[in-house]
Amino acid sequence: MGTFRIATYNVNSIRSRIHIIIPWLAENRPDVLCLQETKVADGQFPAGAFAEAGYQVIFRGAKQYNGVALISREEPQEVHYGLPDGGPADEDRLIAAVFSGITVVNTYVPQGRERETAPFAYKLAWYDRLRNFLAGTWSPAAPLIWCGDLNVAPEPIDVHDPKRLLGHVCFTPEVWEAYASVRSWGLVDVFRKHHPDETGRYTFFDYRVPGAVKRGLGWRIDHILATPPLAARSIRCDIDMNPRLAEKPSDHTVLFAEFTTA
Repeated sequence: MGTFRIATYNVNSIRSRIHIIIPWLAENRPDVLCLQETKVADGQFPAGAFAEAGYQVIFRGAKQYNGVALISREEPQEVHYGLPDGGPADEDRLIAAVFSGITVVNTYVPQGRERETAPFAYKLAWYDRLRNFLAGTWSPAAPLIWCGDLNVAPEPIDVHDPKRLLGHVCFTPEVWEAYASVRSWGLVDVFRKHHPDETGRYTFFDYRVPGAVKRGLGWRIDHILATPPLAARSIRCDIDMNPRLAEKPSDHTVLFAEFTTA
């Protein structure tokens, strides 16, 4: 019996974080690494660095904004970019492919800026569009992972100060409901499966907050979710703080999970 290891990391500019990513790959050897906020036009994506490290890479991006990529040890199959429902495709926010029979849907969900604004309404609609895409394309009875920077902290234990932060666009009832609707298609939060009540575990620490990491002032907004048959095979899901403690880090860090394979 083997294992399938996947990780997700909002790099907040891939070219600014390549000094962290390549050594992390060498040390951890995931089967798939999902990246968000690559912030680079496709022509400038540093694909060569991943090829030299022995990895395949597919990506969609734009200069300075958004951007998603899948780094993998094997060639991706059934590659898909964006939402195909006739609205904005947002190819730089969603990339999906199949690896070892497991569908991986890597997303950078819109943050939403401020409530009561068009970008926030777009965020809520984006969750609905994603749910419709999942329901119209795959089955929750099949092995599928949805992961990435989902820009939602689903529970009070997912933020360092739930009373003060309530109402933020990533921690508010409207977003909880939209996120729960996607989950209701048939997805399990793998981190919470293994750490159901654990507090103080976060994937995002705002640059603007002095000493955020040392003071534990974080958010859990990066997630790995799996359909029930695959979640049942999960053996580990955890947060690696080393990338956030590295020199010139992203404001996010790495979340990873392992699953047994037949």
